[in-house]
Amino acid sequence: MLRLTDFIIDCPDTMRLAAFYSEVTGRPVKQGGTESWAGIQFGEIELAFIRIEDYRAPQWPDSQHPKQFHLDFEVDDIDAEQSRVLALGATLQQDSIGPNGYGWRVFTDPIGHPFCLCRNTGAVWTEEGLTWAERG
Repeated sequence: MLRLTDFIIDCPDTMRLAAFYSEVTGRPVKQGGTESWAGIQFGEIELAFIRIEDYRAPQWPDSQHPKQFHLDFEVDDIDAEQSRVLALGATLQQDSIGPNGYGWRVFTDPIGHPFCLCRNTGAVWTEEGLTWAERG
């Protein structure tokens, strides 16, 4: 049996990047983080940050320094979440929101990794959280 346990992001400062994503997601940084390793738990999966001495940031969308991964976050209010992540240190790179209010915006975190805030048709926010409407 194979189970995904960690999604690991290379970075030059683990605690700084963990703190950024802790604020973005509203989930705490796990106890015991160090300058070498820090993490945020999401159920069975940990979003982890590992220190790389000679870290080179991706230069999205430059293919000479390509992205190594990106995260998508489904949001209920993309403008409010954009304001929040910009205040936390993110940088807006591309706006792909259509006239109907759906689509995504690409940001980079404080060290250059891209992530998206998404607003998809079929995404319904309830008291229990995000659900997906039946697609016909």
